[in-house]
Amino acid sequence: MDWLRFLASLVDIAIWTGLFAVVTWLVAQTARRVLGVRIGWPRTVLVCGLSILVLIGVAGAVIDSLPADNGVSANLGAMALLGVMTLWAFALSATLLLVLEIVVPTGALPSLRGLVLGRSRRRARARRYREIVAVAARHGLSAPLRGLRQPRLDLDELAIALRKALQEAGVTAIKLGQMLSTRADLLPEPFVRELSHLTNRAEPEAWEGVRQVLEEDLGRPAGDVFASVEVEPLASASVAQVHAATLIDGRQVVVKVQRPGALAQVAQDLGILEQVARTLAHNTSWARTIGLRALVRGFAQSLDEELDYRVEIDNMAAVRAALAGREVRVPWTADELCSKRVIVMERFTGTPVAQASGLIAGLDPAVRTASAQRLLHAVLTQIISDGVFHADLHAGNVVIWPDGSVGLLDFGSVGRLDAVSRRTLGVLLWAVDADDPVAATDAVLDLLDRPEGLHERELQRSIGILITRFRGGLGTGGSLKVFSELLTLVIRHGFNVPPSIATALRSLGALEGTLHLIDPGLDLMDAARNAGREVIGDITPDRVKAELTQRAMHLLPLLEQLPRRINKISDDLESGRLTAHVRMISHPEDRSFVRGLVQQLVIALLAAAGILGGTVLAVAQGSPQVLPGIGVSQLIGSLLAFAGFVLALRAVALVFGRDLR
Repeated sequence: MDWLRFLASLVDIAIWTGLFAVVTWLVAQTARRVLGVRIGWPRTVLVCGLSILVLIGVAGAVIDSLPADNGVSANLGAMALLGVMTLWAFALSATLLLVLEIVVPTGALPSLRGLVLGRSRRRARARRYREIVAVAARHGLSAPLRGLRQPRLDLDELAIALRKALQEAGVTAIKLGQMLSTRADLLPEPFVRELSHLTNRAEPEAWEGVRQVLEEDLGRPAGDVFASVEVEPLASASVAQVHAATLIDGRQVVVKVQRPGALAQVAQDLGILEQVARTLAHNTSWARTIGLRALVRGFAQSLDEELDYRVEIDNMAAVRAALAGREVRVPWTADELCSKRVIVMERFTGTPVAQASGLIAGLDPAVRTASAQRLLHAVLTQIISDGVFHADLHAGNVVIWPDGSVGLLDFGSVGRLDAVSRRTLGVLLWAVDADDPVAATDAVLDLLDRPEGLHERELQRSIGILITRFRGGLGTGGSLKVFSELLTLVIRHGFNVPPSIATALRSLGALEGTLHLIDPGLDLMDAARNAGREVIGDITPDRVKAELTQRAMHLLPLLEQLPRRINKISDDLESGRLTAHVRMISHPEDRSFVRGLVQQLVIALLAAAGILGGTVLAVAQGSPQVLPGIGVSQLIGSLLAFAGFVLALRAVALVFGRDLR
């Protein structure tokens, strides 16, 4: 019956389709294993499937061309020929896959799901990208994005143009510029100076949108928590704004609320920044030199943490604990009301130092001096004793009251130091106070990783000149500038400064301006000496004894084993058994590098031998014929050339392997 024949045909189609799918998957899996690189499944299956279809067509043509009365030997020859054709079809498929992977790596194109579902997101991203390129063009910075040569500009002009472009591009670009302003080890001084002037102010968000975010995170109406909330914000930035409020129990607080859509905007901008970084790294040498792509990845990670206000709450708690009993105030937080997008904390009635010139001028000089010294002592204590410190001590983040009390605000940036780094920084401070460049140099070498080819005597002379310049308080720009100058000096000598150390030194440098606003007549270096002595302590016999005892405890296990080891060495030397074992390649990365070179060389030699041997056999004459015009030597030569060709593909994949992976 017709429907039975139709059903049988459907079954046949299903069987052949399933068989074709299985064969395609096996060929695709084999191709991925042979090449040794992870190639996307869609393109692998597509290429291998097309190759199988072409092979089926060619095989059908070969079979149809055979005479009808062919014998057993002819059939065996045809089968051998089809086998060789199958292998070469596989080799060509693998070649095409490798070329595609080199030209368009897996992941470079959006997925099918992304193409279907992500149209609106791609349009928004493209529109935002055009806005950023337009901003760059307005400030004369678009040439590198288009692969053109950047017109020669004075460094100062280029730095100003970059600062203006980042300011106009929005919050993510501003925060990137602020992060780059702390990398004096990567950027020239004009860029560091200009980028440090970036501000993150913005027009206030309408209260309705802010209230919606607040109530979403509170999980209840704002009226159930606050007796009142001021609609006009105290401060407004691109990511968040701050409103004054009163809790139901009467406590005065401020509420920091993230703007609606801030996370989505930052996520979109970070994707564009990564794309811009890739373009600049491809088109400019300076972007490759400073490792711009790695910088952007690190910046994205830090910005994700900054947008999670729970991290800032933890920072406040850590600094509050470190400053307990030290007369520097840190606002308390209503933890039960805080979340990822909301912080509810104590409202300080004091005035930020940046806006308190009138209040400070009315204070008694002794009160101003005491306030400045108290702040400096607290910061040094945080850095040298506690290891948890406020890392952004500009005048807007320090609050002062009419009685001279001081407090800290904005804990989005907090530094942390381990015990060894804290102790070494204390020694460095003591060495500056004692005018001892040798001890200061030793402290720098203990604190930082020694660069290759370091001239130690030159470093020591430079540090000695720096100490002499600043320890008397005669240096231009204020004597605490010794810390930022020291950071520049060690970078100039090739040191790689860990971020935590650089943050601590920059924090002290930023504190200088704030202290000058509180008490312009303060001898900063003298105050630092006094505070340092209190934090580090005086060098007394009892303290020396305690330090030596602690060191001896570390050496005791070694001293106990030393006589036995010396005895063994002397016995081996006397009996002629003393040997020395040296590993030429001890580091795993070195062994991996050499192993890879040897592997590439061996595969390349085998590939060359296979291709040459197969070519020689393919042109040889006089071998038995398996089909008209096709001899045994031609078949064997084709197999040998196939093996060489596959090995050559493997060698090419190894060369490009790092990028392909």
